[in-house]
Amino acid sequence: MSPIEIEPGRLFVGGQWREAADGARTEVVDPSRGVVVTTVAEAGAADVDAAVRSARETFDGGTWSGLSGRERGRILHRVAELIRENADELAQLESLDVGKPISLCHAVDVTNAANDYEHFAALAHSLDGAVRNTPMNALAYTKREPLGVVAAITPFNFPLILAGSKIGPALAAGNTVVHKPADETPLSALYMAGLLQRAGVPDGVVNVVTGTGPVTGEALLRHRGVDKVAFTGSTAIGRHVAATAGEALKPVTMELGGNAANIVFEDADLEKAVGAIIKAFVFNTGQFCMGGPRLLVARSVHSTLLGILAEAVPGVPVGDPRDPGTVVGPMAGEKHLKKVEEYVDLARKEGGRIVCGGERLDLDGGFYYKPTVIADLSNDSRVVQEEIFGPVLTVQPFDTEDEAVALANSTPYGLASGVQTTNLARAHRVADRLQAGIVWVNDWAMLDPAVPFGGVKDSGYGREYGPEALDAYTRVKSVVVSLD
Repeated sequence: MSPIEIEPGRLFVGGQWREAADGARTEVVDPSRGVVVTTVAEAGAADVDAAVRSARETFDGGTWSGLSGRERGRILHRVAELIRENADELAQLESLDVGKPISLCHAVDVTNAANDYEHFAALAHSLDGAVRNTPMNALAYTKREPLGVVAAITPFNFPLILAGSKIGPALAAGNTVVHKPADETPLSALYMAGLLQRAGVPDGVVNVVTGTGPVTGEALLRHRGVDKVAFTGSTAIGRHVAATAGEALKPVTMELGGNAANIVFEDADLEKAVGAIIKAFVFNTGQFCMGGPRLLVARSVHSTLLGILAEAVPGVPVGDPRDPGTVVGPMAGEKHLKKVEEYVDLARKEGGRIVCGGERLDLDGGFYYKPTVIADLSNDSRVVQEEIFGPVLTVQPFDTEDEAVALANSTPYGLASGVQTTNLARAHRVADRLQAGIVWVNDWAMLDPAVPFGGVKDSGYGREYGPEALDAYTRVKSVVVSLD
């Protein structure tokens, strides 16, 4: 696979590429080698203001919202087609930027991004209202309208997918967008700006401002011209986003941190369960809000399963993301790698036993960490209770179904959860009791744009994907016509 050429990134505002007003730039690092591959513009308050004004003028002019849902849908279908036509370029960008294995980028990131736009294209012409029966001598009906300018703020771990999960429904509903990607991983966002334009999305409908959270993100969040904020990121930053948006009474949807439990009952098919367990904690190098870093195992099979994991996990291929055989690539940045190291060191201090892994992997100067399994930690351990966001799995035994559910629900998070069992009644019963936005049974990370996901508790609120996502990008207006 030949490397792609990376042009220095500029801001995309009003359909035009431009440098930041003050000329500021920020570096983009390849996490597999720890080297700078390019720089992108770092937007300041003036740049954000220009982007929001462009989105506002376009929205108020009806260039996009004035189109029929069917016409918006046709254009979004074309976006999906262009993603598939440019799959190789997008996969290489995402792999270079995030450190994802190239095979994962093709199979998951690019495929799901195309599916996102295709799904919301279909929903664009199903936005309708309802006639309401009342005792009044009047015709009463409802209609759904776009909100206006949407600020989409996305994280570093799934840049392409999580941008599509916000931009797709926002556009389907008729809104305009200012997208602020993570400062570490901006490349696919800039590439997608060009694809959206080529697909026929009018200038000013989607604007991309790259830069840091404290400067670019804060300016976007506080801008009075923004009507709605869609945010994915950490719970700590999410609290700030919600509080700031609340000052201006802006609606917010947010998918935040997670620390999901994967419950293995004694009747589980262990061969299948092991595959789900490993996928749950090494997928995307553990940088997955809906990953499964906590394994809860019935005591009768606890020792057996630990032994299987001790043999299987070191065999998971870790290495260069450009190698098609790689399953686990590097962490997305040095600060993320150091965070994982700190948590594993803390686990040792808290009495944890390192079953396998537990150290960096020295490879090409990249930010690699060996997939790690830790046993013998108490449930109140910080390593169990907090979100590590790396390829680390803690394993705890339980004796009863009630105890398993209590342990699973014992953290502040509630984004995802999993149940491994061959007992269908138990699967439904336990799924009902788990405090999570999505529950997987006998697998992990089964996601599709038709199926909504989102959090409870400290994992956020609102839903992405599915027709439910459109609720967050529209408002209902009632019209009552007197028949007197």
